[in-house]
Amino acid sequence: MIYDVSHRTTFEYSQSVSISHHLLHLSPRLCPNQICHRHSLMIEPPPTIIKESTDYFGNPTTYLTIETPHSELSIVARSNVEITAPNYPDPATTSAWDRIPTELRVAKDRDLLDIYQFAFDSPFTQSGNGIAAYGAVSFPPGRPVLEGAVDLMNRIHREFKYEGGVTDVYTPVDKVLADKRGVCQDFAHLQISCLRSMGIPARYVSGYLQTLPPEGQERMIGADASHAWLSVWVPDSGWVDLDPTNDLLPGNQHITVAWGRDYGDVSPINGLVLGGGHHEIEVSVDVAAVN
Repeated sequence: MIYDVSHRTTFEYSQSVSISHHLLHLSPRLCPNQICHRHSLMIEPPPTIIKESTDYFGNPTTYLTIETPHSELSIVARSNVEITAPNYPDPATTSAWDRIPTELRVAKDRDLLDIYQFAFDSPFTQSGNGIAAYGAVSFPPGRPVLEGAVDLMNRIHREFKYEGGVTDVYTPVDKVLADKRGVCQDFAHLQISCLRSMGIPARYVSGYLQTLPPEGQERMIGADASHAWLSVWVPDSGWVDLDPTNDLLPGNQHITVAWGRDYGDVSPINGLVLGGGHHEIEVSVDVAAVN
């Protein structure tokens, strides 16, 4: 599948901003089963400095500085992305989960050491004993790692309510577990925390998901939204994506923008602003399949 993606973000400030610096994660990354054919940015007011780079995790980034005084900032990212559905291993034939922590602890191979860094707590996935207990239900001794991860995903989808406005990016995963509600980034952080509590590497993935309308209705422009899911490390198979919000292994409708330890590593727009007072943010995302 090929998609045209438009991601518009507008900041409105109660006072003038004299200068601002921003770090963007808005360009879909090159990764298995995905190619970004085109990417462009429209920024108003135009930046004085703009620089393309990659971050520690290999995600495309854009650094920009705006020196024009402004009370509104508009950033529109447009991308053309091609997705091929991945071939997933049979969950029941994957390695036993309890072999993974030991193998990683003694690893000397650089690639395995890079994977091992995703087995530890990060700022948005720090958790208590409740998280470990919840995750352990899906991982009895010797269970295949992907089978356990899929079971955990099923449980989160079944037992938690998707509800916007009850959490924010700073909501601890322990509270999400206690309240049994949240949004996609909460469920991704929760499952990552559970997996890491078992010593299983897991990483946070940000991107887009095409939202299909009910049968007989037209797709609403701007109804699509930024999405979040996770990847779990499966020996001999690599990273396997899991979407607990929708209870599925992503196919060709998930577009990956960036991955990291948690949301803090891949926030779409970060910034430092001089002035501005209070501000409001409006975000609109459109994901359209190209015929």
